[in-house]
Amino acid sequence: MQTHEIRDRFTQHFVNAGHEAVPSASLILDDPTLLFVNAGMVPFKPYFLGQQNPPFANNKATSIQKCVRTLDIEEVGITTRHNTFFQMAGNFSFGQYFKEGAIELAWTLLTNPVDKGGFGLDPERLWVTVFLDDDEAAEIWEKKIGVPAERIQRLGMEDNFWSMGIPGPCGPCSEIYYDRGPEHGKEGGPIADDNRYMEIWNLVFMESIRGEGDKKGNFEIVGELPKKNIDTGLGVERLACILQNVDNVYETDLLRPVIEAAERLTGSTYGKDQQSDIRFRVIADHSRTAMMIILDGVTPSNEGRGYILRRLMRRIVRSARLLGSEGETLSTFMNTIMDTMTPSFPEIAEHRERILRVAVAEEKAFLKTLESGTRRFDETAATVRGSGASVVPGDKAFELHDTYGFPIDLTLEMAAEAGLSVDMDAFEAEMDAQRQRAKADNKAKKHRNLDESLYREWVDNQPTEFVGFTQLEHDANVIGLVRDGQKVGEASAGDEVEVILDVTPMYAEAGGQLADRGQIVVGDTVLSVYDVQKVGNKKLWIHKATVDTGGLEVGQTVRAEVDAPWRHGARQAHTATHLIHAALRQVLGPTAVQAGSMNKPGYLRFDFNYTDALAPEQLDQIAMITNQAVDADFAVNTIETTLEQAKAMGAMALFGENYGDEVRVVEIGGPFSMELCGGTHVEHSSQIGPVAILGESSVGSGARRIEAYSGLDSFQYFSKEAAIANLLAGEMKAPTEDLPDRIAQLTERLRAAEKEIENLRKKELLNATGELVNNAETIGEFKVLVVTLPDGTAGGDMRTIATDLKGRFGTEKAVIAVVSNNGGKVPFAVAATKPAVESGIKAGELVGLLGQYLGGKGGGKPDLAQGSGNDASGIDAAFSALRDDIANR
Repeated sequence: MQTHEIRDRFTQHFVNAGHEAVPSASLILDDPTLLFVNAGMVPFKPYFLGQQNPPFANNKATSIQKCVRTLDIEEVGITTRHNTFFQMAGNFSFGQYFKEGAIELAWTLLTNPVDKGGFGLDPERLWVTVFLDDDEAAEIWEKKIGVPAERIQRLGMEDNFWSMGIPGPCGPCSEIYYDRGPEHGKEGGPIADDNRYMEIWNLVFMESIRGEGDKKGNFEIVGELPKKNIDTGLGVERLACILQNVDNVYETDLLRPVIEAAERLTGSTYGKDQQSDIRFRVIADHSRTAMMIILDGVTPSNEGRGYILRRLMRRIVRSARLLGSEGETLSTFMNTIMDTMTPSFPEIAEHRERILRVAVAEEKAFLKTLESGTRRFDETAATVRGSGASVVPGDKAFELHDTYGFPIDLTLEMAAEAGLSVDMDAFEAEMDAQRQRAKADNKAKKHRNLDESLYREWVDNQPTEFVGFTQLEHDANVIGLVRDGQKVGEASAGDEVEVILDVTPMYAEAGGQLADRGQIVVGDTVLSVYDVQKVGNKKLWIHKATVDTGGLEVGQTVRAEVDAPWRHGARQAHTATHLIHAALRQVLGPTAVQAGSMNKPGYLRFDFNYTDALAPEQLDQIAMITNQAVDADFAVNTIETTLEQAKAMGAMALFGENYGDEVRVVEIGGPFSMELCGGTHVEHSSQIGPVAILGESSVGSGARRIEAYSGLDSFQYFSKEAAIANLLAGEMKAPTEDLPDRIAQLTERLRAAEKEIENLRKKELLNATGELVNNAETIGEFKVLVVTLPDGTAGGDMRTIATDLKGRFGTEKAVIAVVSNNGGKVPFAVAATKPAVESGIKAGELVGLLGQYLGGKGGGKPDLAQGSGNDASGIDAAFSALRDDIANR
C-alpha cells in the first residue's frame, strides 16, 4: 500500500466517524516554543490549553500533520524508524469520546480488511502498552477489544504518560506496537525489544493538569481537566514500512527513490556495508526534510530555522561526497523527492523551481565552505605541529564546526590524514555547553505559553471587534486592564498598561504592517497607545499604552483614536509593498516568492526568495513598473470570501501564514495584483505617491531584500538626490546627465595613477632588498636570510619580496623569512627554494612556527607561505626559533 493511500484511508476512516478533516498546518507556526511543528497536536494546542473553544463540527477533528524533529539528528540512518520529517496522522476529541472510543477507532482501522477501508493488519501481531495504573485502558483492550492479557504491557511515566513539558494538560497513554517477526529481534513484547516491536500509534488520554517540574516524570498532578480529551498520533512512515514489508522507514516508496538516485550519482551500492547505508539514509531523509522546510518559506542561514535547514543540507552534501560523488548533487535529490511527495502535497509543483534555486545555491556555497574550511584546518594543523603537539584542540574543532560549518567527521578524517588526533572530550564539552544554552533558551520560551491564559476569558467571551478598515475613531468599553502581567481594575498617571477594549479602530501588528499609534481618551484622561498586538489566535487586541494624565478604570466608556498621519503613511507603504511584489514577479518570474515584509509610515522592506543578486537594469525595471502602477490610479478593492474561493480567483497566499476559512483579498488593478492580506490600504494606487527603491541586498542564502520609500519620504529622498547631483554638476562644470561619464573618467585616471605609484614603490622596495642576499647566513646545508622590512610594508608586498629574494638564490638550498610592523599588524612570510624543499623544508610549517612568537598564525605551500600577527616584540625570538629549527635538521 502506497503512502498516499495510507493517508487517504486514515482520513476517510475518521471522517466517516464524524470527525472534521483539518488540513496540515505549516511547519512554521507563530509559536515561541517551537522552531518547527513537531507533533500532530501542535496546531490544536490552544484548544487543549483551554485558551480557545474548538471550532470543529461535533468537537472532533482529524489531520495528517507534517512534522520536523531534529533533536536527535545524529540518529538518522542508524535506527530503523527515525525520520527528521514525518507525517503524523491523528484524531482528536474535545470532550466527546474518551478511552473506549479512541481505542475502538484505532483498532478497527488497523485490523479491518483492506476492502472494508482498513489496513488489514493481523490482530495476532499487535501488542499494546498502557500506563502502570491505568486499569481502565487495560480492561478495554482485554475485555472489549479482545487483546490477550499477555500482549498488554504496563510502562511508567517515561514511556506511557504524556505532557507538553510545562504545566498544563497531561494524561496517560496507550501505545500500539506491531511485531515484525523474530528476524528483527527477540521475543517478549515492546518491553523486551522496541526494534522488533515497532510502535505505530500513540493514544493520549488527556484528563489531568500537571504542575511545575524539570523532568518528564518529576511533577505533581494538581487537578483534573473540566473535559476529557483525546489526542492520538499514528506514524505514517512507520505504518508504510510495515505495509510495504521493508526493513526500515528509509526504504519506503517515498524515500527509496532518493537512495537509488544517490547510488547512480556516487557509484556506491546501498546494502553493502553499515557505514555507507547510514550515509544513503541520511541523504534520503534530509533531502525530504530540507525540501519540505524550503517549501514552507525557510531559507538557509546561521540561526534558528535557517540554521537547521543549512545543517541538514550540508549533511546531505557531505554524505554524498563520502560515498564518492564529485560534483553537485542536491538538484537531483530535490527533484527526486519532489516527484514522490507531490501526490500528497500538490503545492510542491507550484514552488518546484524556487526550491531548486535555494538548494542549488546552498550547495554551491557549502562547497566553497569546504574549501575555506580546509584552509583553516590546514592552518590549525600547522600550528599544532609547529608547537610539537599532535592533538587538535577541541575548541578549534568546535570553531570549525560551529562558525565555519565544517563537519566534525571531516575534521577527524583530515586530522588522521595529517597524523593528528582531535581532543573530542573538549569538543563534546563545547557542544554540550551549546546544547545547554539552547535548552535554557527553549525552556524560557516554553513558559511563554502561560501568558496567553491570562487573556482566556476575553478571548472566549469578548473577542475584539475591529472597525479600523473604515473608521479611525470609535467609542469603546474598557473590558480589561493588565499591568505587569496581572489583571488590575484601574490604572493611574505614569502607568504602563495593557488596555482591552470591546471594539477598536486601531490596527494590531500583522502581515508586516506595524501597529497603529494613537490615543485612548475619556474626560481629562489621556493614554498614548504605542503598540497594539493580537493574542488568542488573533481574536483579542491588546493596546499597550502609557497613562499620560488622569486615570482609567475597567468598565469606563472611552474614545479610541488612531493617529491619522501615522495610518496614512503605513497604508501608503503597505500598498506600495503589493505593487513592488507584483512588479518583482513580472521581472523575475513566479519563483520570486515573498519571504517577509515590514511596512511603516514612509518606508518598506520586502524580502523574497531568490538566489541571485538583481542587476541594476532589473531594479530599474521593477521601479518603473511600480511607479507606472501608481500613475495608473488603480482602484484598490478588498473582497471578503472563503479561502478556497480566493485561491480560485488567483489570489496569492503566503506560505507559513495560517489563514482561516474566511479571508480578505486585496485586489489592485484587476489582474495586476491580487493577494490575501489583512492589512490597511489606500483606496487608489495614486494615493501612494512616488515610490523610491533604495536598492536590494542579500539577507541570507537564497533570500534577497528590497528597501524603498513611499509618499513624502520618497519625495524627500528624490529631492536630496537631486541636490547632491546639482552640487556635483557645479563642481565638475558639467550637466547632470553627463555626471556618470565624467565620474567614470576621473575614477579611471585615479586608478591608473594609484597603480603607477604602487609599481614605483614596489620597484624601489625590490631594488633596496635585492642587496640583502649578501647578508644570508649559512646554517648547516642551508642559506638562511631573515629580514625585517621597513615599517608599513603590507602583507601583499611580503609575498612579492619573499618570492623575489627566493629567485635570487637560484639553485642554492635557501630559506627566506621576512617580517614587518604595519600599524599594529605584523605580516610575515617564508619562502624556500626548490632544492631546500627537496631537502625537507616546508615554508608552511615555518610560518606556523613564526606565528607562535608573533601572536598570529598562517599557512601556505612548502615553497611559499605567509601569515599575520599582532606582536612585533616577538620578531627577534621568532627569527631565533627559525634558525634553531633549521640548525636541528
